[in-house]
Amino acid sequence: MEYFNEMEVVFDSRSENEGFARVAVAAFMTQMDPVLEEVADVKTAVSEAVTNSIIHGYEGRTSGKITVWCGIEKDKKTILITVKDQGIGIENVEQAMEPLYTTRPDMDRSGMGFAFMEAFMDEVQVESVPGKGTTVWMKKTTGGEKKEAVWTTQSH
Repeated sequence: MEYFNEMEVVFDSRSENEGFARVAVAAFMTQMDPVLEEVADVKTAVSEAVTNSIIHGYEGRTSGKITVWCGIEKDKKTILITVKDQGIGIENVEQAMEPLYTTRPDMDRSGMGFAFMEAFMDEVQVESVPGKGTTVWMKKTTGGEKKEAVWTTQSH
């Protein structure tokens, strides 16, 4: 598919970079003229995907790389986001996507990462190969009705 615009960032698998990834994607999608709720949804989904890569994919090791790619479709209303790592991979993707399933209960992980991604995005797909890494594809179409600010003046 051809895209109107694309961007890609690669960064170390450090928890400090989760916020960077979230903000980078949010800044990139502003050209789509989204409503704040749509931006918040995408930021949450990206945050969950990147956090999964850091905690589960690389098991907290900071030596890995995470790649976030975004493409805005020609309609300028749909964004595709991929978050990719070369970590340990997921043995059973279907099980990992079940709400409350976690491989890290010792870290107080809630097991809701994929559930949040699915709740906030229109489409989510996960491909993983044990020992090779995981790629999460997420798609969001914007178009919420914008609310105009209403200003009122009162005289005293």
